[in-house]
Formats: sequence, C-alpha cells, structure tokens
Amino acid sequence: MASKSFYFQLVLRVIFITLSAIGLAYFGVQKEYIIAAVFLIVLVLLTAYLIKYVNHTNRKIAYFFESIKNEDFTLRFPEYENVKSLKELNRSLNMLNAMIHKVHVKNQVQEKYYQEILKHADIGILTINSKGHILFANPRVEHLLNYKPLNHIKQLEQVDKKLYDLFAKLEPFQRKLIELTNEREKIQLTLKSTTVTLDNQNLLLVVVQDIQRELEEKEADSWEKLIRVLTHEIMNTIAPITSISESILNYYKKEDGLIPLEELTEKHIQNTSKGLAVVKEQGNNLMDFVQSYRSFLSIPTPDKSLVKAEQLIHKVFVLIDQENQNTNINFVFNLTTENLEFFIDEKQITQVLLNLCKNAVQSIGEQENGNITVTAGITDEKEKFITVTDNGPGIPPELIDEIFIPFFTTKNTGTGIGLSLSKQILRLHGGSLKLRSTPNQETVFTLLF
Repeated sequence: MASKSFYFQLVLRVIFITLSAIGLAYFGVQKEYIIAAVFLIVLVLLTAYLIKYVNHTNRKIAYFFESIKNEDFTLRFPEYENVKSLKELNRSLNMLNAMIHKVHVKNQVQEKYYQEILKHADIGILTINSKGHILFANPRVEHLLNYKPLNHIKQLEQVDKKLYDLFAKLEPFQRKLIELTNEREKIQLTLKSTTVTLDNQNLLLVVVQDIQRELEEKEADSWEKLIRVLTHEIMNTIAPITSISESILNYYKKEDGLIPLEELTEKHIQNTSKGLAVVKEQGNNLMDFVQSYRSFLSIPTPDKSLVKAEQLIHKVFVLIDQENQNTNINFVFNLTTENLEFFIDEKQITQVLLNLCKNAVQSIGEQENGNITVTAGITDEKEKFITVTDNGPGIPPELIDEIFIPFFTTKNTGTGIGLSLSKQILRLHGGSLKLRSTPNQETVFTLLF
C-alpha cells in the first residue's frame, strides 16, 4: 500500500511538472512573459518539492537500513504524518523493524544457548580460518591443549612443536592422533576435522577428544580377557599332566615308602608308559599353544604390491575348493568396481580370506543351500573393501565382543587365534576387520583398506 501511494504521488508530481514546463514554453512563445514567469516559478517550486520529497523518503529508508546494519532497533518513524503515503511508509518501516528485531533477539538467544552447550561439552571444539586465526575455542579444548586463551595456532608451538605442526598441516576430513605430556599428566588426543562455511568464509572445524581413559579401559579389558583365555587353556593342559603324574607316583609308593624293585610288575610298567604318553601329548599341546602365541606376536611387516581383486579371490576359491568336502555350498564372487586393485601383501591377505572362508564353511556345515559370497569394491567414503558373507547360523550377540580375542574359540578344534591374527594383519595394512552377524540369517566379515 505504501509503495503504491508513493508511486501515485510521484507520478502526479511529474505530471504537474510536465504541464508547468509546457505552459512555460507556450506562453514564452506567445510573449506572455508575466504568465510565463508564473509558470516558471511554479515549475521551480514543483521540481524543488519533488526533490525534497524523494530525498526525504530515500534518507528515511537509508537511515533505516543503516540502523539495521548497526543492530540499532530503537529507531521509530512517526505514524502521524499528514501525507498518507509517508504515514503508510513509516508504519511499514516500523513493522519491518520490529520483525527484524524479533528475529535478531531469537538468534541471539539460540547463539547463547549453543555457546553454553559448547562450553560445557566434554569434547574440545575450535574453528580456524585460512590464516590460522582461532575464531572460537571452548574451555574444554583450552584445557586439553593446556593453553588459554587460544587466538592463533602459533600459540600451540609453546605447548608442543609437534602439536603446532599437526594443526598447521591439518586438512579437512582428516583424523589424527597425538600424545601430549605436561606437568599434570600424559594424555592421548584424537583430532577430527571438517569444513564449515560462515559469512562466505571457509573455516576448519576441529574436534579434540581425550581418549586416554577409553584406551586405558580398553587395555585393561583386553588384558583381562586375554588372561582369562590363557589361564583357561593352560589349566586345561596342565591339569591332566598333574593328575597323571600323581597317579604314576602312586604306582611306586606304599605306606612305608617306595615299592621294592622286585615287586614291580608288567602292569606298573604299562600304566607308567600310558601315563607318560599322555603327559607327552599334553606337553606337545602346550608347546603348540605357546608357538601359536609366538606366531601371533611376530607377524612380519607386509610386503605390499598391487594385486588385482579378481586374481586374489580366484586364488582363495581354488585353495578353499581343494579342502572343502561340502558339495552343498555355493561360492559366489561379486566385483562392484571394475579393474579393482589392492596394495597389499598378497600372502597375508590370502591367509586372512582363506581363514574367513574356512570358518564360513565350518559354520554352514551340512546345512542345505549354503552360500558363501565374497564381494570386493569401493565404499562411498572411497575405502576399498572385501566382504565374506555366509548364510550359516551366525554368531550369538553375547560372543561378538569375544570373537577377536586371541585363543578364544567356540570350536572343538583349532587354537583360536585365526580371527585375532587376521585382525592384526589388517591393522598392519592400515585397515580394519569388522564383523556383523544376524543369527540364522547372515554373517558378514568386512576387510577395509
């Protein structure tokens, strides 16, 4: 409404100015100089009034936007103007000012709310611009990095030169691990970075987290599980040796001492021989167990080379086919990315895939319509992967966390280091081995590189 009224009055003034100019020209030509002078005065007055009218409105609007720019919402325009167009314009500007003020206050409240959340967050958060200036750093990150206040990443050089170098070279979507030592403690920090855009400026958002406690808990939990398994295996081997040794000693004892040599019978010798054979067998089992532990700890550094995915899986299928006696199992290979290659130690990864396929075969057993599918490709995160999927009975949820513990096994045979050895090999390749299992549906082992 205001713009329409303003437009109408502007057009009306232009028409009057045009008519005055025509009248001035007409009476000037007719040599009616007095009347022409009157039209000239009217023309000058109308032109001056038009300029004043337009400038007044422009100044008002310019002043309004300048106030908004400076976040000054106290500005009020009078709504009692005699001119209807100005009255409606002032009312509209006042309404717009109130709306913008309301949105501004709401944004301030939300900003303060989010800042309070970030201040009390258990993880450190900071934003860095392209010149290394730290635009925001919550108290937690200042505590973790042992420096306050944080304004520029060069300040981190006073904390630790390696920490500064890490931040100076940090790129978006990277994850880094660093250990810091100060007068208080030694902490392990993980840094995750991503990009955010604020006011057309690209910023690096870095999340800093202390994982020392989690590492200690994981380490303690791993030691507890490993010791439990080791104790179980060693006790199962030692107990028969102790029992049989005691039985053999009892063959040669009586209440008043050892049995005389002349009282020894062939039965004593046979029982002793059988007992020693069992002791030897248990001793060999214990030696094999220790050798398995040694092999787990002494995996050689991977000798990497480029290996075609199709060639690798074909080799594994040939090896598993020679050992597999179950004709009810169907092996399938899926290649989701053409000409896919892996930079790996072919022998070690073949060993991992062969072990996973053997486990799948044993899991399926005599089940009808057994399927083992090996799939190779690249994830959406640009990670190369190989999955081994079977439709066997699966792994119970309560055993998922135990399955990768060295020497833990649910089978009657084997040492129980196959999966833990496989996970160690993937770790040496800079990758990981993950498990997902749905009982009686499918079990999926994923090798990520």
